[in-house]
Amino acid sequence: MQLLTPGLGLIFWTFLAFIVVFLILKKFAWKPILSALKERETNIANAISSAEKVKLEMLQLKNDNETLMQQAREERSALLKDAKFHSDKMIHEAKEKAKSEYDRIITDAQQAIQQQKNAALTDVKNQIGALVIEVSEKILKRELHNKAEQENFINTLTEEVKLN
Repeated sequence: MQLLTPGLGLIFWTFLAFIVVFLILKKFAWKPILSALKERETNIANAISSAEKVKLEMLQLKNDNETLMQQAREERSALLKDAKFHSDKMIHEAKEKAKSEYDRIITDAQQAIQQQKNAALTDVKNQIGALVIEVSEKILKRELHNKAEQENFINTLTEEVKLN
């Protein structure tokens, strides 16, 4: 049983070695270990508070982003309405311009037709006048043999002129 129970000297020297190691550790290692633990605890606390701040900032950025998206949607909608209004206005103006141009072309065409008609009538009148002069010349060149025949011919002409 002696193997299982340690001797008194061994216990004394083990206890003395433990005390010496404890005092050396207390003097040289305990403060750096405690300060390292304290620093680690502070770093962890700072990281947690920093994470909280980042989380709050992310929520704020998300809210700002949603607000900006809503504003962008509204602005896009306003721009689309404005563009539609301007395109409708341009289409209406183009239609009005085309209609006025159509009316002007029709009026010009009617005037041109009227002018051509008047020119044709004038030409026909001139041709008729030339024919009348030619016929008159032929009649005047014709020799009438007696005075009674001349008077009859003049009376016939005067009656024809009064009828027309």
